[in-house]
Amino acid sequence: MWSVYSSFRTCQMMASCRSFSWRVVALTIFLVSVPLSSAPTSHSPPFRGIYAFGDSYTDTGNTQSSTGPTGFNYVSSPPYGTTFFHHPTNRYSDGRLVIDFVAEALSLPYLPPYRKHTADVSKGVNFAVAGCTAIPHDFFIRNNLTFDITPESLQTQLQWFNKFLESQGCKGNSTRSKCREILDDALIWVGEIGANDYAYTVGSSVSAKTIQNFAIESFTGFLQALLEKGAKYIVVQGLPQAGCLPLAMVLAPDTDRDSIGCVGSVSKQSYTHNMDIQAKINGFRIKFPHAVIVYADYWNAYHAIMINASKYGFKERFKTCCGSGGGVYNFDPFAACGSATSTSCKNPSQYINWDGVHLTEGMYKVVSDMFLRGKFCHPPFNYLLGRKLHSG
Repeated sequence: MWSVYSSFRTCQMMASCRSFSWRVVALTIFLVSVPLSSAPTSHSPPFRGIYAFGDSYTDTGNTQSSTGPTGFNYVSSPPYGTTFFHHPTNRYSDGRLVIDFVAEALSLPYLPPYRKHTADVSKGVNFAVAGCTAIPHDFFIRNNLTFDITPESLQTQLQWFNKFLESQGCKGNSTRSKCREILDDALIWVGEIGANDYAYTVGSSVSAKTIQNFAIESFTGFLQALLEKGAKYIVVQGLPQAGCLPLAMVLAPDTDRDSIGCVGSVSKQSYTHNMDIQAKINGFRIKFPHAVIVYADYWNAYHAIMINASKYGFKERFKTCCGSGGGVYNFDPFAACGSATSTSCKNPSQYINWDGVHLTEGMYKVVSDMFLRGKFCHPPFNYLLGRKLHSG
């Protein structure tokens, strides 16, 4: 998510909601009571495992200082990871991410990164990569936009997933029963993806509309591939309000601000991207009626927090907890979190922003609660859980 510095070179568901029958609505209301644990327990989890995709907002260790985006080349060093794990875990935060809280709520272990080949993958795998794009990497090569860009894309993650499935005995038409066994009991979590595509092309001749069209096309192909494989329970995160990040605030002129003080043009870009994603999801719901596809509305969840930050325990809406330079944002793009001149705050839970691009564990916790227990998933996450519990 805006996880490199190449940029320095320059409904919600509407109709588909109304289409639910009264029977399904009644089931949804009933299933609000389906419990979600706040921490791993000995209870039988509703899913055997989780398979996650996305960028640095979801990556639990597929990149590290030597392989990740150069702009954040201290992710393998303190103070990253200090809040919960008490040591760096190659997560781009001070602690847990949304996907970690999802795993906790479903009584499952934290997802191991795909690149950790010695990990126990019996309960799921995380394929997300920091700096990842939705559009294939060769697009950026053709447009001379390869400076400091992670080569992995959403297609890379799909290839990794295919290899993983093959390693578990799912190797095509002859092993459909094995594939169903894996996917019928799995939650597919597609973390936010696409923000890096826009960031990498800032200042270039490639228009934002071109990026949006290509990114949506790539995402659509990825999601269709998952559904055609037999994925039945999918959560898709939209983009957050990228205009509220210190990186965006530093780059944009002071005149480009919206009603909550964020960079209006960037947040609007995220919003229109999300609207296209939701339209594609609505189409897939019709094409794959046996699948449950939930849209996690990151943009509006972020907006709700920004307009009432104190309600959620945040005292700093824009300033980074870990950074340098002081001032309104405490963010210097050339002295990022973990560098010799950077410092970190004593109370990260009171900050929304961790390092100027990524969020604090406190923010991820609030967002995950809004997804899992609040009103920012469409249909509600408990509806998905109910469908899973009643599938047997």
